[in-house]
Amino acid sequence: MTIQVRLRRWGNSMGIILPKEIVDRQRLKENEKVSISIIKETDLSSIFGSLKNLKLDAQKFKDEMRKEEWDLEEKEWKQHLKKRHTS
Repeated sequence: MTIQVRLRRWGNSMGIILPKEIVDRQRLKENEKVSISIIKETDLSSIFGSLKNLKLDAQKFKDEMRKEEWDLEEKEWKQHLKKRHTS
């Protein structure tokens, strides 16, 4: 089960609060030992807008990406045909 919770300060420590619905669903009891897995969420707000100084034309970029994708598909198709003719 995966849930998102916010870390809170408790004195010199940090803690989480499990929502009642989760406690009830998992039938958790006070002082019961549980295992948790911690995955820190990354703040992406600093990334957005960081590429605006590149002055890259969005349409030109999309066209280039499509061309590269097409070239790769064409290459794979030619390899496929070559294998069929040699078999």
